[in-house]
Amino acid sequence: MESWPPSNEPFELPIEDVFDLHTIAPRDVNEAVEAYLEAAHDAGLSALRIIHGRGIGVQREAVRKILARTPFVADFGDAPADAGGWGATLVTLKPSVP
Repeated sequence: MESWPPSNEPFELPIEDVFDLHTIAPRDVNEAVEAYLEAAHDAGLSALRIIHGRGIGVQREAVRKILARTPFVADFGDAPADAGGWGATLVTLKPSVP
């Protein structure tokens, strides 16, 4: 049985204001988050929610390290309880300059 998507084949995800990392293999999380942030910024989105799960906080920490070093991220922090609490991070992006 083949896995989806086929390994080593690029595929396109829709760029929306919510990105759930549960669908991403752990080895691909950093690259996926960086690509998502860039695409969301290019698409003109300004408010995002990245769902990384609660677990022991490894993915949360990885996501926040990426956010801290991304120049067009204005702010980020825990989502409110009804939007995932500490299992999700809300992100505010700076406006993209045409």
